[in-house]
Amino acid sequence: MSYRIHLVESQQSFEVGAGESVLDGALRANVPMAHDCRFGGCATCRVKLVEGTVAYEEYPMGLTPEEEGEGFALACQARPTSDLVISTERPGEPCAEPARHTAVIRNIAPLSADVVHLTLELPQAEALDYRPGQYLKIFTGDGIARSFSMASVPRDRTVDLHVRRIPGGYFTERLLAGLRSDDQLDVELPLGGFYLRKDDYRPLLMVATGTGLAPIKSILESLMDDPDCPPVSLYWGMRTEADLYLHEQIQQWGARLYDFQYVPVLSRAGDAWRGRHGHVQHAVAADLPDLSEHAIYLCGSPDMIRDARGMFLGLGASGAHIYADSFTFQRS
Repeated sequence: MSYRIHLVESQQSFEVGAGESVLDGALRANVPMAHDCRFGGCATCRVKLVEGTVAYEEYPMGLTPEEEGEGFALACQARPTSDLVISTERPGEPCAEPARHTAVIRNIAPLSADVVHLTLELPQAEALDYRPGQYLKIFTGDGIARSFSMASVPRDRTVDLHVRRIPGGYFTERLLAGLRSDDQLDVELPLGGFYLRKDDYRPLLMVATGTGLAPIKSILESLMDDPDCPPVSLYWGMRTEADLYLHEQIQQWGARLYDFQYVPVLSRAGDAWRGRHGHVQHAVAADLPDLSEHAIYLCGSPDMIRDARGMFLGLGASGAHIYADSFTFQRS
């Protein structure tokens, strides 16, 4: 059995087959629909059900029961159980169309024991045009594209990446170890719906785990020395103090950001650590019991994002002002 899906904004319609998700049906029909992770973690594909019902094989981590009760669904996981009329309207700004480029490696240097700073130059690009927070894909010989958030603002045709080494990973452990300056990589950018909403003047709450710091760094660099910069709180969750690969640099950001607060949180801190312990989302909840006025950016592990979304909505956060980018790591 198939169902008919109708989009309010574009007036486009398409069919979704039995067991197929709304997003899969849209992409098969060449109907554009915003999406990123495709496993229900980031909520980029969130839509509003105007008419009809859906079901899930597994309840997606990027959707709370409260949001579902308000009629929202995640298109990448939602299976129609009737014909649907959906609204895809989302706040945001126009982004540049993604394009393929040949990138040249300009620098490879360790940031920590398992994070590498990779600088790429796109010499043939007329100019870099992306929103701080977006990501690129690197295409390798095994036919699998790897996604990495850009950790810098657009400048001089170069982009910075924070690449976490994954044990057994084809790119991060095997291929990266053999790359040198002037080697070339095939890339595509810009991609993703996780980026700074400049027209949202709410105080910013930035919550990251691991290399989820990378797009947050890009966003905050774009606000440095900006007289319209809103208050910024950055909570960064890591396991140990040695993992805080930009700790000293971040502490200097306050000189160029308005009302900047930086709170590193360690889940496996040593005895010498005098800072916060535990999970980063719990530290936020302890410090900020009312999140009704914040714009919230979440980037990092799917578990953190799932828990933080539910917790922060319970503290009054607006679901329309929570932006998330869920990181998963490929071992192939």
